[in-house]
Amino acid sequence: MAATQICLRLVIFASIFNIVYDQDLPSFVKGKIIDMTHNFAEDETIYWPGSLAFNITVTFKDYKTTPNGGFYYESNNYCAAEHGGTHLDSPSHFAEGAWSIDQIPVDRLIGEAAVVDVKDRAMANRDYQATVADIEKSERLHGKIPDDSILLLYTGWEKYWPNKLKYLGTDTLNTTLLHFPGLHPNAAKWLVKNRKIKAFGLDTASVDYGQSELFMTHTTLFAANIPGIENLANISKLQPRGDLLIGLPMKIRGGSGAPLRMIALVGGSESNSAHRQGACVGLAVVVTAAVSYLLAFSYN
Repeated sequence: MAATQICLRLVIFASIFNIVYDQDLPSFVKGKIIDMTHNFAEDETIYWPGSLAFNITVTFKDYKTTPNGGFYYESNNYCAAEHGGTHLDSPSHFAEGAWSIDQIPVDRLIGEAAVVDVKDRAMANRDYQATVADIEKSERLHGKIPDDSILLLYTGWEKYWPNKLKYLGTDTLNTTLLHFPGLHPNAAKWLVKNRKIKAFGLDTASVDYGQSELFMTHTTLFAANIPGIENLANISKLQPRGDLLIGLPMKIRGGSGAPLRMIALVGGSESNSAHRQGACVGLAVVVTAAVSYLLAFSYN
């Protein structure tokens, strides 16, 4: 009898959990998946001036025959620098002893997106650096940046990809000619002190603006083990808050950077954060029900 009762209680518990958990699914089912990664391609992918550009060599592309038949087969070799295209900067890139690519916890690149839009100011000034005031304005309009979110800066620069001259400000190897927006070091310091973000990303070639000489935004964020995501695509398609980001870099042992495939799960009319809040309330109901059932069983 005891075994039957506990099995019944577990079935009821599981049913309640499924009902509640399913309430969090429609935002993704009704929404869509956004690819936030630029293609890697020869003579297209943008790399930091002087870095080894992406190249791919065909090793075989044909039909193979065997005594028992045949099949089509193709294979390539590719080579490139760490820091180019849509990629992840590990904290070790600018902070000695900080996480390398393989040491970054996987959950650091999975989280709610919080987007700060500075497109108008960036388009008016190629050397614009997003400020604390920009972040505070975004929070007044869309709510505080949630803890454990991934903060994205939208400059509108993705529209210039893959035109090097427009995107970087130069198509030469002269880094003094780089002109593109970034995050001001003071804003980076403010974020480290006042907000709890998992990572920071944007749609330009660097988290520091193009004319930076000391890369203080890099050093500030990375000293706090906050990874940087550069050359993102399609930030414009995200909501200001609530969409879910998932990023998976190539796991390079000791790497200071790596190619990154990032996607966003964009909700429908309601934000994913609202659904998550509903799910949390539902989870509380589930936990309460589970405790009640287990306590009831313990007294029977």
